[in-house]
Amino acid sequence: MLLKTFGWSFAVTALGLAFAGVLWGWQGLAIVGILSILEISLSFDNAVINAGILRKMNAFWQKIFLTIGILIAVFGMRLVFPVAIVSITAKLGPIEAVNLAIHDQAKYEELVTGAHPSIAAFGGIFLLMIFLDFIFEERDYKWLAWIERPLARIGKLDTLSIIIALVVLLVTAMTVATDVSHGGGDKSVTVLLSGVAGLLTYLVVGGISGFFEAKLEEDVDEVDEEGEGAAAPAKKNGTGAAVGLAGKAAFFMFLYLEVIDASFSFDGVIGAFAITNDIFMMALGLGIGAMYIRSLTVFLVRRGTLDEYVYLEHGAHYAIGALGLILLITIKYEINEVITGLIGLVLIALSFWSSVLKIRRDSKSESGSGTKPEVPSGV
Repeated sequence: MLLKTFGWSFAVTALGLAFAGVLWGWQGLAIVGILSILEISLSFDNAVINAGILRKMNAFWQKIFLTIGILIAVFGMRLVFPVAIVSITAKLGPIEAVNLAIHDQAKYEELVTGAHPSIAAFGGIFLLMIFLDFIFEERDYKWLAWIERPLARIGKLDTLSIIIALVVLLVTAMTVATDVSHGGGDKSVTVLLSGVAGLLTYLVVGGISGFFEAKLEEDVDEVDEEGEGAAAPAKKNGTGAAVGLAGKAAFFMFLYLEVIDASFSFDGVIGAFAITNDIFMMALGLGIGAMYIRSLTVFLVRRGTLDEYVYLEHGAHYAIGALGLILLITIKYEINEVITGLIGLVLIALSFWSSVLKIRRDSKSESGSGTKPEVPSGV
């Protein structure tokens, strides 16, 4: 299963590193390798979040995520997106922006860095909304119960997450965005507009995907009530959980996944400039890392890891909340990517260990009562 899931990632790594070695020598090979590791370390929590969404889709859409999705992730976000940002912010044509990226890499890096406040505001608010909606939802399992229980109670107010995100955005615009060190001057208006755009994107894409998902579930329930379960568009897995979203629901879920990936890639793309300003090295290195995140996502889905280790998804969402806030802080202050990556890894590691302890406690209690231990069915 490991080779089947990670086979393409291994192949792309081998070909990518060989290509880098031939084209740029040992130095280029080392840079591409470092960028790959950077992307993986920064985006492990992305894989956990993706897995929570991807497990709702059928096999066809999971394959789409691994094929078309990876093309969007590598070429769209790691190559085209930085060039598009330069083209828009510097008011250059696409061809001029590409020429600038190839022939004047220092100027290109300067323009991308100057666009960081708007990128960080968009991505920061989008990721913050993912975290807030998760933490305010009533869940069967609570990792940090002393925090999550009261937040779930006040989270019954539907618009609370939007209100908090807007307050955070307003505070950011009035504080860190008033005197931006990179990009120069007051970026309050830019940050406000970009943050609102990030919020609207989350509400539109997430709202549409949620609508079609709910509609599909209603259709499945109606079919089951009529005794035609075999014709239901969603099948059942081994645990009895409904899976296999298809059609419009899966399509908008796919779009939602791609926007999440884009938000996660912002810090990786910006951080990559600390290593190189060659857009082709950057795209290749980050693209290899993105392949592993895709494969890891599918691995988590197929192994049912999130169903077994029930706090893992909690840790990933806390990491997302931290990343969202970090992105907003980086509008003015520089934070090393190593710190960002470590925060995410530590939170996920702690949630994984908490899940292991829970499994052991449940096993002992059920063994003591003479019943057969059961694996938790999920969040």
